[in-house]
Amino acid sequence: MKSIKDNKKQSTSIRDSFAAFRYIPRFSREIWETNKQIYLLNLCARLINAFSPVVILWIGKLIIDEIVRLLNTSETDYTQLWQYVGIEFGIVLFADLMGRLITLTDGLLGDLYANNSSVKIIQKTNEIGIEQLENPEFYDKLERARIQTTNRVGLMSNILSQAESLISMFSLIAGLIYFEPVLIIILILSIIPAFINEIRYSSRSYSLARSWTSERRELDYLRYVGANDKTAKEIKLFGLTDYVAERFRQLSDQYYRLNRDLAIRRSVLGGLFNALGVLSYYAAYVLIIYRVLTGVITLGDLTFLSGSFSRLRNNLQAFFSRFTRIAESALYLKDYFDFIDLDPGITDSGTLPPPKEIKEGFVLENVSFKYPGATEMVLDGICFDLKKGEKMAFVGQNGAGKTTLIKLLLRFYEPTGGKIFLDGTEIRQYKRAEYQQMFGVIFQDFFKYEFTVRENIAVGKISELDNMEKIKEAARLSLAEEVIKDLERGYEQQLGKRFKKGQELSGGQWQKIALARAYMKDADILILDEPTSALDAKAEYEVFERFIGLTEGKTSIIISHRFSTVRMADRILVLENGRVLELGTHEELMNNDKLYSELFTLQASGYQ
Repeated sequence: MKSIKDNKKQSTSIRDSFAAFRYIPRFSREIWETNKQIYLLNLCARLINAFSPVVILWIGKLIIDEIVRLLNTSETDYTQLWQYVGIEFGIVLFADLMGRLITLTDGLLGDLYANNSSVKIIQKTNEIGIEQLENPEFYDKLERARIQTTNRVGLMSNILSQAESLISMFSLIAGLIYFEPVLIIILILSIIPAFINEIRYSSRSYSLARSWTSERRELDYLRYVGANDKTAKEIKLFGLTDYVAERFRQLSDQYYRLNRDLAIRRSVLGGLFNALGVLSYYAAYVLIIYRVLTGVITLGDLTFLSGSFSRLRNNLQAFFSRFTRIAESALYLKDYFDFIDLDPGITDSGTLPPPKEIKEGFVLENVSFKYPGATEMVLDGICFDLKKGEKMAFVGQNGAGKTTLIKLLLRFYEPTGGKIFLDGTEIRQYKRAEYQQMFGVIFQDFFKYEFTVRENIAVGKISELDNMEKIKEAARLSLAEEVIKDLERGYEQQLGKRFKKGQELSGGQWQKIALARAYMKDADILILDEPTSALDAKAEYEVFERFIGLTEGKTSIIISHRFSTVRMADRILVLENGRVLELGTHEELMNNDKLYSELFTLQASGYQ
């Protein structure tokens, strides 16, 4: 856990807050591109509304002066007075309409921008290489970019309000300068200290939130673990409620104490500086009253000046308050653009299109690999060939490197050493995205999309989402058809329990749905990385027997711990500690009397 001392080391200065303002023009361009018509309508409404305070105050001055004149002259023609009142009434109504239009367009722009920025984050995540996606630091950056969507919408409104306030304040300042320029000096002296205090503590608040990104992710995870239908059984069975709750309490209390101390200091100093501002305001008010009593200005001028000074002070306070919020939000804006500008971590130097039809197959020459930041090799000197149309099984104990080898074939990672060839060309010379489209893969940890059954199967080839004939055929081939016929809404049944009318499936049922994705894609190369682990031995055998029969002529890789399934493969690659230990048919490996024979015999004895 981080201490206060740790957070000080990562503190953000006032200078950093101001430096973050360089992102606001880019942010404004993004808002403009969201919807130009609504943006222009918002700006026009704000421009008109900005002048309403000074106009209303000036009409108010004219009304007071006219009343005083009428009282002093005993005149009974009130036409001019009621005209002023009517004008003020019309301006107030119009200003209210403009205010409502601003609120409406702010909301519409905010919703559109939130949607667009969320789409950008999703698309950017897709560009990121697997190497970064498996890095905890990447998730901290993603978290900071993702959770501040609402803040960015607020920032948009604050920036537009700030422009409106500037125009309004300049018009009020012009009126004050015309009558009493000294009021401007008093006003500035009353506001500046409070502004400096706010900007100082907003940077500290951001600094604390940023340094606690990973801990806040942990808090979210503890909330999920402690109150979720997927973890409820184990939480109850193992009696983990108190442990999870206490761990959450300790971490959240530490964050609360840091936040509390910061908030108290900010409030105390803010109160002191505000008292100074109130004192300055009343000093100005006394000055205005004195000017009236000495006959320098009229009663109407008093009304205008006191109203202008009060409004200007409130506007300035709101302006500086928004300024500090903008400064703080701009720091989060920096996190968003840092994420959007993040180097994907993958360089695709490939220029060649992959072969439309595989002619020879894969060849791996002395392939080695270690994960970024690791010291030990996961794969070391791997050499073998995978012929066109061949069914090969990867076998080995946990940690032998089977899944890592799949990741290299898929170009999720590049080999640390050695080369992989497809039809005589090194695979890194092929265009990565096109090359990866050659594969149909179902991993052991395949994702359970809480979509409809139809959508879950179509994930294998989403462009065929509306091709029910192909979806049903994929379901038949994977044996998912047996699952679907028992569902109330069939292919339109919502899966999972997250949404209304959703239905949860067993592990084996989910795996049949996932297998349908592989058949849906109808790829040249199929990889099954233990996708049937939740099926019983008989069901898995049936699935793989069908898979072998239906993928005749296709190149396939199978990873399974059940040797009754593995023996169906044309050849079996045995890995141990990242090296190729054996390679051959089932009969050849049984005669070798090495690891494969030992593991097969141990597993077979368990069924006797």
